Order: sequence, then C-alpha cells, then structure tokens
Amino acid sequence: MIVLAIDTASSFCSTCLYDVDKQAALARQSVDLGRGHAEHLLGMIDEVMAAAGTDYDAIDHIAVCIGPGSFTGIRVGVAAARGFALALNKPIAGVTTLQAIAGDYAANAPFAVAIKAGRGQAFAQCFGVHASPHNDPFSINLETEPDKLIEPRFSKIIGNAAELVDANRSVPSMDGPTGAIETVARLGVQSTTPPSPLYVRAADAKIAQGFALPRQSEPIR
Repeated sequence: MIVLAIDTASSFCSTCLYDVDKQAALARQSVDLGRGHAEHLLGMIDEVMAAAGTDYDAIDHIAVCIGPGSFTGIRVGVAAARGFALALNKPIAGVTTLQAIAGDYAANAPFAVAIKAGRGQAFAQCFGVHASPHNDPFSINLETEPDKLIEPRFSKIIGNAAELVDANRSVPSMDGPTGAIETVARLGVQSTTPPSPLYVRAADAKIAQGFALPRQSEPIR
C-alpha cells in the first residue's frame, strides 16, 4: 500500500510517499518555511512523486496531520489532502500532531506530549504504553502550575514544550514541533479520524461583527 502523507500543521511543510509493506518512505521532503505553505506544498508533492518515480494513480491512501498547531497551516494541509482524495477517489484519514509525536517515541510506561501553542499556552495529551491515547488533546496555561494538569503517573513528557510544563519529567531530545512525516503516513493507514482541522482552542482572528454587511433579503435584479 502506498500512502501520500501531508503535514503543514507547524512551521514545517512536509510530505512523503510511504510504502506500508516496506515500512519506508519512497521519497520525502520537509522544509522549515515558517509561512507560505500554500505556495509550496503542491510543488513539493510533485517533486516527491517524481523522486519516487511513480504517478498519482499509484497512491492507495492519503494521510494528513490535522493539528493542533498553526491555524492557517492546518487548513492548507487538510484542504490539499481532501482535494487529492476527491480527485483520486482514495480513502483519507487524519492524524493529530500529538499522536504523530507519540508514535515516534518508544515507551513502556505512560507518558504525555506537550507542544508550544503561543500565548503562554501548550497543547498536550496523555498516552499509555504503545502510544495509545489516554484522553483528548487539551490546552495548558504555562503560567498557572502546568505540571499539576498532567498526572504524576505520566512519568515522561515529550515535545517542544515538555521542559516548560515540567522540567523534571521532560525528555530533552524530543524537541520537534511535529512527528516525522513517515509516522503520519504509518498512523494514517490505521486511523479512523476524519480529515477535519483540530484546533483545541479558538482562532486568534475574529470576525469584526460591527462591520458585517446586512443580509440581502430580496434578490438583486
């Protein structure tokens, strides 16, 4: 089975073509863009397909990282993945950022994932052994005793906000904003999560209601 994986939920724009049977990427790209995912993603996918020496008909499944993370980045990745799924008539599934990071971490004891979310917050989720989810993703206020929001039995905390949450339980080597794109592909095959954005908190941008135009009650002639 060949999986096209897409992750634009952070500053990184990542994609790969993954062979499930061989458990390896046929080709991959991952670039820390900061912004501009929409302008680069489709070109990167074309380059990955060319590097793998195959065409789009070979794709059997599509996996996309649905967040939490960058509000705009998540929307870019999900929209692109849905477009490919519709055009190719292939199944698609979502993988969360926190699941992907957990999937990269081999653990024989319960642990938690925490990633930076801006505004003095972190996104977090707790996992059991073999990265099985213990709860739903949630946000942490880093200024109000964040360590108390993750139970002590989750002895390790990974992710780029781990030290901010609890330095005593943090795993320094796990400092990336997302999991490996290959992990998104691998987990996407097993996932039953819809390819819909996962934000955890409301977007920073708000519609200015005072400037909204009145609804047109009669058709314009």
